[in-house]
Amino acid sequence: MKDLLKTIMYGGIGAAFLTKEKIEALKSELIEKGKLSREEGKQFVEELMKKSESAKDQLELWVTQRVEEKIKQLNIATSDEIADLRRKVEELQVALNREAGD
Repeated sequence: MKDLLKTIMYGGIGAAFLTKEKIEALKSELIEKGKLSREEGKQFVEELMKKSESAKDQLELWVTQRVEEKIKQLNIATSDEIADLRRKVEELQVALNREAGD
C-alpha cells in the first residue's frame, strides 16, 4: 500500500513541484488515516523531499540546456561575447589615440 501511494504521488502530482508544507500535510493525513506509522511518515517525507529536490535540479538543468540551444540557433551574442567585443573596441580606441598623438 505504501509503495502504491508513493508511485501515485510521484506520478500524479509531479515531485518537482511539491513543497515541504504539502508533503508534511500529506504525511499527517496518511498517519491520521492509519496508512503510515509516524516513522514511515518521517521516512516518506525525507524520501519525497530528496526526490523533489532532485526533480527540481533536473528540471532546471533541462530548461537551461534548452535555452542555450535556442540561443545558439538564433545566433544571439552571449554576454561574454559582448564583453569580449567591448574589450577589443577599447583596445582599438587606445591604439588609435596613440597613433593620433604621434
